[in-house]
This record gives sequence, structure tokens and C-alpha cells, in this order.
Amino acid sequence: MGTVHERIDDGIRSFVLAQHVFFVATAPSSGGHVNVSPKGVEGSFVVLDDRTVAYVDLTASGAETIAHLRDDGRITLMFCAFEGPPNIVRLYGRGRFVTLYDDGFAELAALFPETRGARAVVVVDVDRVSDSCGYGVPLLDYAGERHLLPEFMERKGPDGTAAYRRRRNRASIDGLPAFDMDPEVEVDAAPSAAAAPAATSTP
Repeated sequence: MGTVHERIDDGIRSFVLAQHVFFVATAPSSGGHVNVSPKGVEGSFVVLDDRTVAYVDLTASGAETIAHLRDDGRITLMFCAFEGPPNIVRLYGRGRFVTLYDDGFAELAALFPETRGARAVVVVDVDRVSDSCGYGVPLLDYAGERHLLPEFMERKGPDGTAAYRRRRNRASIDGLPAFDMDPEVEVDAAPSAAAAPAATSTP
């Protein structure tokens, strides 16, 4: 069972902010697939207060977390110590998301150093904080960050990233509505060919 804490105290806060990767688990309200996503872009997670945390949701090939938050709202974040003393922290709660098209997105996004390709900020209202021993978690050496995802989305640009989301993020693997907020792009009709000039007779 580990230890249940009343809130995100200073010790818990310091531990979760020091981790290079965390895991996000969500599930639909009925049936379907449970999803677990690793999150590891440096600076993508913040503690807002002793009951609220947030992270940047970058555009990627799926949108299961957003689909499940729309459907159900339950979410768990897990942080493991891969170096130093063993420990596992889990933050349970209800999640909501603020998309790049919503009021308040700019204020939240300003909390994070990396927002290239961001489609939303996920905010979690934490209702249970626990830690456990982590004795079964291996020791791993941190070699550095991968910057591939933000750079990939930056090369696409805003229009290309939105087009990518329209292709990849509109529904979950179970068919639930996911990130379908990008406006559709109206394609102008192809201009008709100019009418050929009337033939004239030569004298």
C-alpha cells in the first residue's frame, strides 16, 4: 500500500520535479483499452499547488489521454526513481485539458520552457497522493534529452501540425472523440480554364 499523503508536500514536489520521465494512465468509462503514455520532454511538468499539477500535451501520433479525459476524466501520473534512493510516487485525480484554441492556454503555456507542437495543457486536480518503496525499479543512467518531437513539429509549422492532428488525432483507438478541435481548412475550387478566344477569319 505504501504511504498516502494528504497533499503534494515539499518532499513529494521535489521528487516529482526531479524525474526525467513520468507516466500517464487513463481509460475509457466502459470497455475499451487502458492507455499508458510516457512523458519525458524536459520542463514539461509543473506543480501548480499542493493539489494541482499540469503538463504540456505535445502533438503526437495519438490522442488517447485527451479522448479518455473527454469521456471519463480519471487519470493517474506515476513517477519512478531510476537513480538515487528507490521511490515511486503516484498522483491520482481528475484531468481536464486546455487546448491551444481555448482561453487560458497562453497563460498556462507560459509556465513551460518547451511548447513547440503543443496542442493542449493537461491540468490534474489531485485527490490522492501516495508513494511506495520502488525496490523493483532498476537503476538507469540518464543520458540526455531527445528533442526529436518538438523539432519535428516545428519543421511542420502551425498549419502542417494542425493538418497532422486532423489526420492522426481526431479519434482514439476505440473510436472515441479525441483532439478534433482543429478547424477544417476550406479548399478553394480550382479556377476554371480560361475560355479559348473565338476564332477569327483572315481575309
